[in-house]
Amino acid sequence: MSLGIELNAFYLRQGWQIRSLRADLAILDRSVEGFLATKVLLAAVGAVFGPFLFLALWEIGVRLAITVPVWLALLFAATFFFLPDLEIRSQAREKRRDFRRVLGAYLDLVAMNLAGGRGLPEALMTAAEISDGWALRRIRNTLTDARVTGISQWTGLSRLGDELDIDELKDLGAALALVAEDGAKVRESLAARAETMRHRELAEIEGSAGAKSQSMLIAQMLLCAGFMVFLMYPAVSRVMSTL
Repeated sequence: MSLGIELNAFYLRQGWQIRSLRADLAILDRSVEGFLATKVLLAAVGAVFGPFLFLALWEIGVRLAITVPVWLALLFAATFFFLPDLEIRSQAREKRRDFRRVLGAYLDLVAMNLAGGRGLPEALMTAAEISDGWALRRIRNTLTDARVTGISQWTGLSRLGDELDIDELKDLGAALALVAEDGAKVRESLAARAETMRHRELAEIEGSAGAKSQSMLIAQMLLCAGFMVFLMYPAVSRVMSTL
């Protein structure tokens, strides 16, 4: 971990904020220091793996230039260094999708609590306590921290949106700050936002289903083409042999 701390301090001294990476790690509840240390250790493994691959090829009789181990070491070190970024980005994308789905339901619950006569701060906390899922737990912890530190709950939600890089949460905090004193406007705003998020989620699901259907169609066409080649090959081969 000391390696990760030193690397993080080095990044900050150089002015490398890596905000998107920090947001991805925040939503995955992983530390920046541990992630940077993992990247460097993987790069070291890649630097060793390159020359090892060269020796393995040399042993089986493949003769390559003497500079190849250096290039292999650099190539595998760079590849292993950036591989964790791809994994983190993919995992964070899925977590954000889950968070947005939960956030839409959460807004509906807040609107229902407001309609039941609760004030906005109480409605926000009550709706967050309906489940112990990770998304609502993050919201609940943020609301609790806001109460302890003396800031407004919508300011805390905006900061959470900045930390996790979720635009819907940042917009929610800003909108609540504008209409916090008007219960009717808050209910209307929350209901409209929840409806918009549901439509967006439905559009994403339909788009994903369409892409998968297109992929299946291409796979079926390739399979049919391969089957036709299999059927035609004996006849074509016989014709070609008679020429």
